[in-house]
Amino acid sequence: MFVEMVVAGIALDPVTKMPIVILKDANGENALPIWIGIAEASAIATQLEKIDLARPMTHDLIQHILKAMEVRLDRVEITALKDNTFFALIYLNLGDRGLSIDSRPSDAIALALRTESPILVSAEVLEQAKRIDLQKMEQDSDSQEDKDKWKEILENLSPEAFGKYKM
Repeated sequence: MFVEMVVAGIALDPVTKMPIVILKDANGENALPIWIGIAEASAIATQLEKIDLARPMTHDLIQHILKAMEVRLDRVEITALKDNTFFALIYLNLGDRGLSIDSRPSDAIALALRTESPILVSAEVLEQAKRIDLQKMEQDSDSQEDKDKWKEILENLSPEAFGKYKM
């Protein structure tokens, strides 16, 4: 089973200073933080902010290629979480046939935003991520107060909170 999610925003990990893309479902019941690279965060933030660049970046180029070849991006799926690494598939429709392509979630999300395609996350991945987030908090936090703070942040993320974190 898959849950449709949207990009709620991008934040910075206060400890590592690495960007995190936050996915949330429509009901606000599930939030999924995915640590990503700076270039991918920039690609996602550029699209979220509707910034037009003078020249196409990589994800824009791929979108233009797909359009020129009349290939539709149907959806992206975040399918697995193994050894703290997320895995995704991009589903393309080539008219008479479908094709799935392995992708990093950050690249899949950047393309989904550009093509206005759904972002789906496996229910199993959501459950695994919750367990890992709690384990990570236990390892990274020095006090119960820090653990409680992180748990509260992850559970109560709202799209409005991300306007504070510019990339």
